Amino acid sequence: MELLNALVVFANFVLIPATAYGAQLALGALGVTLIYGILRFSNFAHGDTMAFGTMVTVLGTWGLQNLGIGLGPLPTALLALPLGIAVTAALLLGTDRVVYRFYRKQRVKPVILVIVSMGVMFILNGLVRFIIGPDDQRFADGERFIITAREFKTMTGLDEGLAIRTTQGLTVVTAVIVVALLFWFLNRTRTGKSMRAFSDNEDLALLSGINPDRVVAITWIIVAALATIAGVLYGLDKSFKPFTYFQLLLPIFAAAIVGGLGSPLGAIAGGFVVAYSEVTITYAWKKVLGYTLPEGLEPGGLVQLLSTDYKFAVSFVILVIVLLFRPTGLFRGKSV
Repeated sequence: MELLNALVVFANFVLIPATAYGAQLALGALGVTLIYGILRFSNFAHGDTMAFGTMVTVLGTWGLQNLGIGLGPLPTALLALPLGIAVTAALLLGTDRVVYRFYRKQRVKPVILVIVSMGVMFILNGLVRFIIGPDDQRFADGERFIITAREFKTMTGLDEGLAIRTTQGLTVVTAVIVVALLFWFLNRTRTGKSMRAFSDNEDLALLSGINPDRVVAITWIIVAALATIAGVLYGLDKSFKPFTYFQLLLPIFAAAIVGGLGSPLGAIAGGFVVAYSEVTITYAWKKVLGYTLPEGLEPGGLVQLLSTDYKFAVSFVILVIVLLFRPTGLFRGKSV
């Protein structure tokens, strides 16, 4: 029984939250890795693109809630999500036409595009804060829990209860569907194969008759969808605050680089590596160890390696270690 209670505590505070967070990071890292693999630069505006897409979805959600339209047990934000994706796609396509295309035609070094993306990042950050404000915005509605701790205790008779929030289950299910659709698109459709060919060898792809402008446009549309979905899932699971999305850029880039920049599979693996590392290191293990260690050996302190205030430092350390010892990442993406 003691071991079962320890497993429930572990699942409740480490396994389930880290899996949901990992799915959110994986979707964010997929957007970064697609831009790096196809457009060949690191897009520092990706975190604020997520914030922009989420902001549009939040505004759409509030509009639907005022009209009394909802999805019952599921968040109303799912109905507003297509609006968020469409507006974000229009924004990214417009930004590419006004900003990035000029530098791409000049065939500038990738570092120039990185600096340009930082400028776009600050503009987007300011725009989002101006429109919706800098404070926390909660927009989740519907049923809060798939199963509550009290229901779990009643069912199992254990001392510890397992609670699974609706947003956590929704995050994992949505991430699986989105990733499956993305891999099907890249591997099975003609457009997806064109994008992969363009990523592998741009000159050869052009000689084969592939339209580069079309590939670039589709890439931005997919990135808009991934960024908005990742941002909305993160906002539903926690809350929406523009500055938090700016901070999320570090773990997202860490996830993409750990997996291998340019490798979609690596981005997914990297997302979960970073998420599990962050949650494991910042979790206080006192309760789990109290159930598993023999009587008399229970720890007196929290047994917490780092405060949750420093969770982004974990991403930074992982990023530095990978760049020093394996710059191509776990799945051998393009060398950083």
